[in-house]
Amino acid sequence: MSVPVEQARPASSSIASDAPLGEVSLRHVSKVFPGRKGFIDKITRRTSKDFLAIDDVSIDIEHNTFVSIIGPSGCGKSTLLNIIAGLSYATSGSVTMDGHPIEGPGPDRGMVFQNYALMPWMTVQENILFAVQTVFPKMPPAQQKSIVQEHIQLVGLEGAERKHPHELSGGMRQRVGIARALAIDPQILLMDEPFGALDALTRGFLQEEIERIWERKRKTAIMITHSIDEALLLSDKIILMTRGPAARIDEVLEVPFDRPRSREAVEAHPAYRELKHEMEQHLYRETRAVEASRLG
Repeated sequence: MSVPVEQARPASSSIASDAPLGEVSLRHVSKVFPGRKGFIDKITRRTSKDFLAIDDVSIDIEHNTFVSIIGPSGCGKSTLLNIIAGLSYATSGSVTMDGHPIEGPGPDRGMVFQNYALMPWMTVQENILFAVQTVFPKMPPAQQKSIVQEHIQLVGLEGAERKHPHELSGGMRQRVGIARALAIDPQILLMDEPFGALDALTRGFLQEEIERIWERKRKTAIMITHSIDEALLLSDKIILMTRGPAARIDEVLEVPFDRPRSREAVEAHPAYRELKHEMEQHLYRETRAVEASRLG
Protein backbone atom coordinates (compact mmCIF):
# COMPACT_ATOMS: atom_id res chain seq x y z
CA MET A 1 0.00 0.00 0.00
CA SER A 2 3.07 2.20 -0.31
CA VAL A 3 2.63 5.24 -2.57
CA PRO A 4 5.69 7.44 -3.34
CA VAL A 5 5.47 11.06 -2.29
CA GLU A 6 7.47 13.17 -4.74
CA GLN A 7 8.10 16.80 -3.79
CA ALA A 8 10.62 19.31 -5.07
CA ARG A 9 13.66 19.97 -2.88
CA PRO A 10 14.72 23.61 -2.93
CA ALA A 11 18.41 24.41 -3.07
CA SER A 12 19.95 25.44 0.24
CA SER A 13 20.53 29.15 0.59
CA SER A 14 23.81 28.43 2.36
CA ILE A 15 25.42 25.43 0.71
CA ALA A 16 25.28 24.78 -3.01
CA SER A 17 25.14 21.03 -3.49
CA ASP A 18 24.48 18.46 -6.19
CA ALA A 19 24.20 15.76 -3.52
CA PRO A 20 21.72 12.87 -3.81
CA LEU A 21 18.21 13.38 -2.54
CA GLY A 22 18.14 11.00 0.42
CA GLU A 23 16.25 7.83 -0.50
CA VAL A 24 16.61 4.98 1.99
CA SER A 25 16.01 1.32 1.24
CA LEU A 26 16.05 -1.55 3.73
CA ARG A 27 15.90 -5.12 2.46
CA HIS A 28 15.33 -8.10 4.79
CA VAL A 29 17.11 -6.38 7.67
CA SER A 30 17.51 -8.29 10.92
CA LYS A 31 19.45 -7.39 14.05
CA VAL A 32 20.68 -9.88 16.65
CA PHE A 33 22.30 -8.73 19.89
CA PRO A 34 24.70 -11.50 21.01
CA GLY A 35 24.07 -13.09 24.38
CA ARG A 36 26.63 -13.60 27.12
CA LYS A 37 28.39 -16.91 26.43
CA GLY A 38 31.97 -16.40 27.61
CA PHE A 39 33.89 -18.56 30.03
CA ILE A 40 33.46 -16.11 32.92
CA ASP A 41 29.74 -15.82 32.17
CA LYS A 42 29.41 -19.59 32.41
CA ILE A 43 31.24 -20.01 35.71
CA THR A 44 29.34 -17.08 37.24
CA ARG A 45 26.07 -18.40 35.77
CA ARG A 46 25.35 -15.12 34.00
CA THR A 47 24.91 -16.49 30.50
CA SER A 48 22.15 -15.22 28.23
CA LYS A 49 20.76 -16.13 24.83
CA ASP A 50 21.07 -14.11 21.65
CA PHE A 51 18.31 -11.49 21.29
CA LEU A 52 16.64 -11.01 17.91
CA ALA A 53 15.52 -7.37 18.07
CA ILE A 54 14.13 -6.87 14.55
CA ASP A 55 13.48 -9.49 11.91
CA ASP A 56 13.19 -9.30 8.12
CA VAL A 57 12.37 -5.58 7.85
CA SER A 58 11.98 -4.19 4.33
CA ILE A 59 10.89 -0.63 3.51
CA ASP A 60 11.56 2.10 0.94
CA ILE A 61 11.57 5.74 2.10
CA GLU A 62 11.35 8.21 -0.77
CA HIS A 63 13.18 11.53 -0.75
CA ASN A 64 11.49 14.55 0.85
CA THR A 65 9.13 12.25 2.75
CA PHE A 66 8.41 12.57 6.48
CA VAL A 67 8.12 9.11 8.01
CA SER A 68 7.27 8.23 11.60
CA ILE A 69 7.96 4.87 13.24
CA ILE A 70 5.58 3.91 16.02
CA GLY A 71 5.14 0.78 18.12
CA PRO A 72 5.15 -0.55 21.67
CA SER A 73 8.17 -0.12 23.93
CA GLY A 74 10.95 -2.55 23.10
CA CYS A 75 9.88 -3.14 19.49
CA GLY A 76 13.22 -2.11 17.98
CA LYS A 77 12.35 1.40 16.81
CA SER A 78 15.60 2.93 18.06
CA THR A 79 17.56 -0.08 16.80
CA LEU A 80 16.16 0.49 13.31
CA LEU A 81 16.93 4.21 13.43
CA ASN A 82 20.48 3.56 14.65
CA ILE A 83 21.06 1.19 11.74
CA ILE A 84 19.96 3.88 9.28
CA ALA A 85 22.18 6.39 11.12
CA GLY A 86 25.15 4.02 10.83
CA LEU A 87 25.50 3.88 14.62
CA SER A 88 24.70 0.16 14.58
CA TYR A 89 24.88 -2.55 11.95
CA ALA A 90 22.35 -5.02 10.62
CA THR A 91 23.17 -8.65 11.33
CA SER A 92 21.69 -9.57 7.95
CA GLY A 93 20.06 -7.78 5.05
CA SER A 94 21.02 -4.54 3.32
CA VAL A 95 20.60 -0.84 4.12
CA THR A 96 21.27 1.68 1.35
CA MET A 97 20.98 5.40 0.81
CA ASP A 98 20.65 6.53 -2.78
CA GLY A 99 21.79 3.07 -3.84
CA HIS A 100 24.98 3.08 -1.71
CA PRO A 101 25.41 0.86 1.35
CA ILE A 102 25.30 2.61 4.72
CA GLU A 103 28.51 1.54 6.44
CA GLY A 104 28.74 4.06 9.27
CA PRO A 105 27.72 7.54 10.39
CA GLY A 106 28.04 10.40 7.92
CA PRO A 107 27.18 14.08 7.45
CA ASP A 108 24.47 13.09 4.96
CA ARG A 109 22.39 12.09 8.02
CA GLY A 110 21.65 14.57 10.81
CA MET A 111 20.58 13.18 14.19
CA VAL A 112 18.33 14.77 16.82
CA PHE A 113 18.42 12.99 20.19
CA GLN A 114 15.84 12.89 22.95
CA ASN A 115 18.42 13.99 25.54
CA TYR A 116 19.69 16.89 23.33
CA ALA A 117 23.36 15.71 23.37
CA LEU A 118 24.73 19.28 23.50
CA MET A 119 28.24 20.24 24.59
CA PRO A 120 27.58 21.79 28.02
CA TRP A 121 30.67 24.04 27.94
CA MET A 122 29.69 25.53 24.57
CA THR A 123 27.18 28.27 23.87
CA VAL A 124 24.24 27.86 21.49
CA GLN A 125 26.28 29.44 18.71
CA GLU A 126 29.37 27.34 19.48
CA ASN A 127 27.41 24.05 19.55
CA ILE A 128 26.08 24.67 16.06
CA LEU A 129 29.38 26.09 14.77
CA PHE A 130 31.28 23.03 15.99
CA ALA A 131 29.09 20.79 13.81
CA VAL A 132 29.54 23.04 10.77
CA GLN A 133 33.32 23.26 11.24
CA THR A 134 33.56 19.48 11.64
CA VAL A 135 31.68 18.76 8.41
CA PHE A 136 32.99 21.72 6.37
CA PRO A 137 36.51 22.41 7.71
CA LYS A 138 37.63 24.17 4.50
CA MET A 139 34.65 26.51 4.32
CA PRO A 140 35.51 30.18 4.91
CA PRO A 141 34.83 31.18 8.55
CA ALA A 142 32.48 33.96 7.49
CA GLN A 143 30.31 31.46 5.60
CA GLN A 144 30.35 29.07 8.55
CA LYS A 145 29.11 31.81 10.87
CA SER A 146 26.47 32.82 8.32
CA ILE A 147 25.11 29.26 8.27
CA VAL A 148 25.04 29.19 12.07
CA GLN A 149 23.11 32.45 12.27
CA GLU A 150 20.69 31.33 9.57
CA HIS A 151 19.79 28.23 11.55
CA ILE A 152 19.58 30.07 14.86
CA GLN A 153 16.98 32.27 13.19
CA LEU A 154 15.26 29.24 11.64
CA VAL A 155 14.54 27.73 15.08
CA GLY A 156 13.73 31.05 16.72
CA LEU A 157 16.70 31.37 19.08
CA GLU A 158 17.80 34.92 18.24
CA GLY A 159 19.08 36.56 21.40
CA ALA A 160 20.14 33.24 22.97
CA GLU A 161 23.30 32.78 20.87
CA ARG A 162 25.67 33.23 23.83
CA LYS A 163 23.71 31.18 26.36
CA HIS A 164 24.96 27.79 27.57
CA PRO A 165 22.69 24.71 27.67
CA HIS A 166 22.12 24.96 31.43
CA GLU A 167 20.64 28.42 30.88
CA LEU A 168 18.04 27.12 28.41
CA SER A 169 14.69 25.40 28.85
CA GLY A 170 14.22 21.86 27.52
CA GLY A 171 12.40 23.17 24.47
CA MET A 172 15.17 25.64 23.69
CA ARG A 173 17.83 22.95 24.06
CA GLN A 174 15.99 20.76 21.59
CA ARG A 175 15.81 23.69 19.16
CA VAL A 176 19.61 23.89 19.36
CA GLY A 177 19.77 20.17 18.58
CA ILE A 178 17.50 20.63 15.57
CA ALA A 179 19.49 23.65 14.33
CA ARG A 180 22.76 21.75 14.72
CA ALA A 181 21.41 18.77 12.77
CA LEU A 182 20.12 20.93 9.92
CA ALA A 183 23.14 23.26 9.75
CA ILE A 184 25.32 20.53 8.20
CA ASP A 185 22.79 20.29 5.34
CA PRO A 186 22.08 16.55 5.65
CA GLN A 187 19.99 14.68 3.12
CA ILE A 188 18.13 12.90 5.93
CA LEU A 189 17.02 14.14 9.33
CA LEU A 190 16.78 11.37 11.94
CA MET A 191 14.89 12.05 15.19
CA ASP A 192 14.73 9.65 18.13
CA GLU A 193 11.72 10.73 20.21
CA PRO A 194 12.85 14.37 19.99
CA PHE A 195 10.03 15.66 22.20
CA GLY A 196 9.82 12.78 24.67
CA ALA A 197 11.46 14.68 27.54
CA LEU A 198 9.31 17.81 27.17
CA ASP A 199 6.11 18.88 28.91
CA ALA A 200 2.87 18.70 26.93
CA LEU A 201 2.65 22.40 26.06
CA THR A 202 6.27 22.67 24.91
CA ARG A 203 5.92 19.42 23.00
CA GLY A 204 2.86 20.69 21.12
CA PHE A 205 4.60 23.95 20.27
CA LEU A 206 7.73 22.23 18.95
CA GLN A 207 5.65 19.81 16.88
CA GLU A 208 4.23 22.80 15.04
CA GLU A 209 7.73 24.29 14.75
CA ILE A 210 9.01 21.06 13.16
CA GLU A 211 6.14 21.20 10.67
CA ARG A 212 7.09 24.80 9.80
CA ILE A 213 10.80 24.02 9.51
CA TRP A 214 10.19 20.91 7.43
CA GLU A 215 8.08 22.91 4.99
CA ARG A 216 11.04 25.25 4.47
CA LYS A 217 13.80 22.64 4.27
CA ARG A 218 11.97 19.62 2.81
CA LYS A 219 14.46 17.03 4.00
CA THR A 220 13.77 13.33 4.15
CA ALA A 221 12.83 12.88 7.82
CA ILE A 222 12.51 9.71 9.89
CA MET A 223 11.15 10.11 13.42
CA ILE A 224 10.52 7.70 16.27
CA THR A 225 7.57 8.59 18.45
CA HIS A 226 5.07 7.10 20.90
CA SER A 227 2.55 9.85 20.13
CA ILE A 228 -0.25 9.08 17.67
CA ASP A 229 -1.24 12.74 17.29
CA GLU A 230 2.38 13.75 16.70
CA ALA A 231 2.77 11.14 13.96
CA LEU A 232 -0.46 12.19 12.26
CA LEU A 233 0.43 15.89 12.35
CA LEU A 234 3.91 15.51 10.88
CA SER A 235 4.03 12.40 8.71
CA ASP A 236 3.49 11.41 5.11
CA LYS A 237 3.83 7.77 6.11
CA ILE A 238 3.57 5.98 9.45
CA ILE A 239 5.34 2.65 9.98
CA LEU A 240 3.58 0.44 12.55
CA MET A 241 5.99 -1.98 14.26
CA THR A 242 4.97 -5.20 15.97
CA ARG A 243 6.13 -6.05 19.48
CA GLY A 244 9.58 -7.47 20.09
CA PRO A 245 11.53 -9.66 20.13
CA ALA A 246 11.72 -10.35 16.39
CA ALA A 247 9.80 -7.14 15.68
CA ARG A 248 8.57 -6.60 12.13
CA ILE A 249 6.72 -3.97 10.14
CA ASP A 250 3.02 -4.71 10.55
CA GLU A 251 1.69 -2.02 8.23
CA VAL A 252 2.61 1.25 6.54
CA LEU A 253 -0.12 3.90 6.70
CA GLU A 254 -0.37 6.63 4.08
CA VAL A 255 -1.31 10.01 5.58
CA PRO A 256 -3.50 11.98 3.12
CA PHE A 257 -3.48 15.42 4.77
CA ASP A 258 -2.51 18.37 2.58
CA ARG A 259 0.56 20.48 3.31
CA PRO A 260 1.25 22.90 4.83
CA ARG A 261 -0.62 21.59 7.85
CA SER A 262 -2.19 22.92 10.99
CA ARG A 263 -3.35 20.88 13.95
CA GLU A 264 -6.91 22.13 13.47
CA ALA A 265 -7.01 21.17 9.77
CA VAL A 266 -5.57 17.71 10.46
CA GLU A 267 -8.10 16.95 13.20
CA ALA A 268 -10.96 18.14 10.96
CA HIS A 269 -9.93 15.91 8.03
CA PRO A 270 -12.37 13.03 7.29
CA ALA A 271 -9.54 10.43 7.46
CA TYR A 272 -8.19 11.61 10.83
CA ARG A 273 -10.45 9.57 13.11
CA GLU A 274 -10.08 6.39 11.06
CA LEU A 275 -6.28 6.60 11.03
CA LYS A 276 -6.12 7.44 14.72
CA HIS A 277 -8.43 4.54 15.57
CA GLU A 278 -6.34 2.11 13.51
CA MET A 279 -3.15 3.23 15.27
CA GLU A 280 -4.77 3.03 18.71
CA GLN A 281 -5.99 -0.50 18.00
CA HIS A 282 -2.53 -1.54 16.82
CA LEU A 283 -0.76 -0.15 19.89
CA TYR A 284 -3.40 -1.58 22.25
CA ARG A 285 -3.13 -5.03 20.68
CA GLU A 286 0.66 -5.12 20.66
CA THR A 287 1.01 -3.67 24.17
CA ARG A 288 -1.51 -6.18 25.57
CA ALA A 289 0.49 -8.98 23.96
CA VAL A 290 3.70 -7.66 25.57
CA GLU A 291 2.07 -7.59 29.01
CA ALA A 292 0.60 -11.06 28.51
CA SER A 293 4.02 -12.50 27.63
CA ARG A 294 5.51 -11.00 30.80
CA LEU A 295 2.80 -12.54 32.96
CA GLY A 296 3.00 -15.86 31.17
